[in-house]
Amino acid sequence: MSGDLGAEVVVRAAAATLSKYRNLELILVGDEAELDDLVTRLVGSDSRLRIQNASEVVGMSEPPADSLRKKKDSSMRVAIDLVKNGEANACVSAGNTGALMATARFVLKMLPGIDRPAIIAELPAIGGSLHMLDLGANTHGSPDHLFQYAVMGSIVTADILGIDRPRVALLNIGAEDTKGHDTVKEAAARLNDSTLNYVGFIEGSDLFSGKADVVVTDGFTGNVALKTMEGTVGLCAHYLRRAFKKGWYSKLQALLARSVLKSLAVDMDSRNYNGATLVGLNGIVIKSHGSADAYAFQHAIDTAVVEVRNQLPKQIGTLLEKEAA
Repeated sequence: MSGDLGAEVVVRAAAATLSKYRNLELILVGDEAELDDLVTRLVGSDSRLRIQNASEVVGMSEPPADSLRKKKDSSMRVAIDLVKNGEANACVSAGNTGALMATARFVLKMLPGIDRPAIIAELPAIGGSLHMLDLGANTHGSPDHLFQYAVMGSIVTADILGIDRPRVALLNIGAEDTKGHDTVKEAAARLNDSTLNYVGFIEGSDLFSGKADVVVTDGFTGNVALKTMEGTVGLCAHYLRRAFKKGWYSKLQALLARSVLKSLAVDMDSRNYNGATLVGLNGIVIKSHGSADAYAFQHAIDTAVVEVRNQLPKQIGTLLEKEAA
């Protein structure tokens, strides 16, 4: 029911998803009257789709503690309760990130061996893509936390990208072993002794180089890096548009380069990477970007489907047991 564009986006995404997967069932959680009207108009009759009523909505700017304490019948809480009770295998939401994280952690609890959840998302890179975490769930991280992020990131990346042994790197101010603070150095030592495919430190300038499949950092640094990437893409697009509008010759060049620019726009389309996993929970919860359209929200559902099929929480638990042995 939340997100910047409202419930219609989710219903349109549901319609497309049901066409894509024959054996998938979807539960739309929220205001029953509004959802019923949207389903009638956009989906029609489909036995694989049902509506679960919820009387409250968590606002995008609402404090997480307030939503958790005062709105126990919010669409977000009801959806996560469905996962807890085994009525659903995963929850996908475009709502308030802090509230989603707090509610999911309170209801689903953490996996054994995991201290804190993390936010992991897929990002474009040369030759394919990478997964990066934590992107803002926790502002600080100890060496143990970074190690746990690496384990979880390795599993998610293996599932989503189909890589047997993803290359794991720690984000640092330099690639040399002597660089960085004690936290990343201690985390590096732990990773060197693990069974993970640890490839060392990676600098911010090499994030998209294709040198790593998983990049691990604390939530403060990860969130700053992510927002910087988004801002840089916007800046480049601004300068590109301005360059092609300088005169008739520039406009002609833009016309001749249309196919190249169109291909670039497709490759850089952030909608193809929508759907961040709240990893470390004893259940599957996917956070869609608040401004996601139906195409982007469907991609978030796709991520949930992959993680359900691969039983992500069980995989993480198994690998943690192996590393502890």
